[in-house]
Amino acid sequence: MSEPATENNTMGTVHRLDDHRTGSTTLVVDLAKAAPDTDTAPNVEPAPAGEAVDRPGNPLADWLTIPDAPVLPAWARSRDSVIANVRAFGRLTWWHTRYHGFRTPKYLFKTVLLAARGFFRAAAGLWPTLSAQDHSAAVKALRAQVKVKPEDIELAARLQAAHYARTQTRRWRFGTAAVAVGTAAVGIALAPPLLQAGITAAVVTPLAYLGRGKETRLLDQAAPPLKVDMSAQQLNDALRAAGLLKSGSGKDEKDLPKVLCTMGPVRDGRGWAVIFDLPRGGGKTASDVLAKREVIAQELGVDEIQVIMSRVRAAKGGNAGRVSMWVADDDPYLGTPNPSPLEKAEKFSIWDAVPFGQDARGNRINVPVMWQSMFFGGLPRRGKTFTQRLLTAAGLLDAYVRHYIADGKGGADWMPAKAVAHRLIMGAEDDAIEALKAMLRELLAEMERRFALLRDLPTSVCPEGKLTPEIMVKYNLPVIFVTIDELQEYFTAMEREDREQVINDLCRVARRGPAAGFISNFASQRPDAESVPPKLREIITIRYSTQVVDRTSSDMVLGKGKAAQGADASVLSEDHKGVGVLVTGPASYVTVRADYLDGPAFAALCRKGRALREAAGQLTGDAAGDVTAAADAAGLTVPAIVSDVLEIMRHSPRMFTTDLLAGLVNLDEDVYGDFNAERLASELENAGVKRTSKQVKISGANGAGYQRRDIESAVPAEILLSTGR
Repeated sequence: MSEPATENNTMGTVHRLDDHRTGSTTLVVDLAKAAPDTDTAPNVEPAPAGEAVDRPGNPLADWLTIPDAPVLPAWARSRDSVIANVRAFGRLTWWHTRYHGFRTPKYLFKTVLLAARGFFRAAAGLWPTLSAQDHSAAVKALRAQVKVKPEDIELAARLQAAHYARTQTRRWRFGTAAVAVGTAAVGIALAPPLLQAGITAAVVTPLAYLGRGKETRLLDQAAPPLKVDMSAQQLNDALRAAGLLKSGSGKDEKDLPKVLCTMGPVRDGRGWAVIFDLPRGGGKTASDVLAKREVIAQELGVDEIQVIMSRVRAAKGGNAGRVSMWVADDDPYLGTPNPSPLEKAEKFSIWDAVPFGQDARGNRINVPVMWQSMFFGGLPRRGKTFTQRLLTAAGLLDAYVRHYIADGKGGADWMPAKAVAHRLIMGAEDDAIEALKAMLRELLAEMERRFALLRDLPTSVCPEGKLTPEIMVKYNLPVIFVTIDELQEYFTAMEREDREQVINDLCRVARRGPAAGFISNFASQRPDAESVPPKLREIITIRYSTQVVDRTSSDMVLGKGKAAQGADASVLSEDHKGVGVLVTGPASYVTVRADYLDGPAFAALCRKGRALREAAGQLTGDAAGDVTAAADAAGLTVPAIVSDVLEIMRHSPRMFTTDLLAGLVNLDEDVYGDFNAERLASELENAGVKRTSKQVKISGANGAGYQRRDIESAVPAEILLSTGR
């Protein structure tokens, strides 16, 4: 079933079907003008205007109350439902047409065989009657009996003779008909094809019908393309097998408790939708149904990834026992990924909900990021970073978004962001950790400055004490997007004291920052207490998890108890790359197939974002000093080896050769995997780098290395001036 929701919720909460309320509707009449009968009811006061007819003592209540029954069947109550059912019928009809069409020669051959058998049966059945064999057998039987009277034998013989005389004409007719059939066969052979087909069908059809057997089937039994053909009986059987309904124990089936389907089952997209109430008296609730998802899927004959269930809350006409379920015909999360709409967008406002992906039924899922903090988790190589990058990519297309990015892995995923990021930290080495700590101090100082400014603004300008689009532009307070990928790499590389300080700083940014325009976007692999502490995870408002190994790991990412509610990322398989469970609130979740935005597309968005910021005067920080991006903008070319080395040495004025080689391999193993110290020196020399010294001193230790100022000497002077170097 979609994740069960037909509405496009900006929070991505697609677990609610169309509003469906039950309950009797009472006719309201105006009895104020109707004077009471003082003879029969002297003490009855006149009924006030608008009083319901079901008041005590009203004799009209029984037939004026509107019946509690829908006017239209469930499948015809909405345009989408009608279209879905018509399309499903069309797909089924077309499939059967192709299935049986390919088997037409087989069916014709079977028809000829059945017709031959029918002709034989007709001839064998008629011949005894035409030849009076039945009477002959009777006379012989009478003669064989000793005690039979002669007159009985004579009577039987006379009857046989009379029967023979009566059937003699029929035998002549039968013979004449046989000759006529032979002649007609010759005529048919010479007749036009259409007439031949009609005559043949008229003759063969009754003969084939006569030649059929009890187990004979002319048409093959085709399995329809719909793997699930839900019915109320199937649903009851599945719930009963899962222990959610009382079993028979010898009772008549009609006396067993059953669910009350308030909608469906009906076709809904590429699946079946149903809303049902559990019977009272059984002690089971909607939460019990959600916890039995795997068992219910097994009883319905599908994979649990195809079964999507949620509670129907009171706001949607539900109760504690009402469940919305959608069962897909097949795995709804496989196939070619959908490209992100951001890829072709020229601009985007971060104040709008970000296009994120689609649910099982193809409904668009948009995620609002303002006033939110986000956490992404899951196993490696399941699309976690690609999905996290979607939200950051939306901020690239808004010139009034300032990006702070740190990548603990230090790979190529976030490298294009150097063209736009105010701060970009790559890797989790000592210099990168120091840069991260400095970045957090900068963020906290900016947050306090903003709060002080917002407090001083009049309520007419800042009524809620929070950042607004008008304040953002007027006071130059761009939204700050804090993105940290592979968070566990930083925590595991830090000393205990530094780790605690960084955790506290991140908590302050995530907890207090949203009101000042801070958006936190964190990602990690399995977030246990060592890699990502609970006190940071628990204050995150939006969570997303790709495949994990078990329900415990799923709860670590999505929140304690979420798997029991149905938000379980462990049911995803290795084939579900880019698919994850999105939790947007305590009771709101949806499995999303995230939009696809690959590396080149992300790099193009970064270049587009740089141009937008340059035009708006919002290019700041590291991006303003990015040599490669400035060279591209000026139409100049910086050798790749120079720009890559500068990127690795971003946080260090000097670096040992061994560390520089390790950083280059981590940046692009295909290019730098075979590099050694001699080849690196040769490539840099060919690119115009002139080393002032081959030894560097770092933390009291001497060794072969490079000075960043020597690398920058290979960059055109006008580029260095434009970047402030």
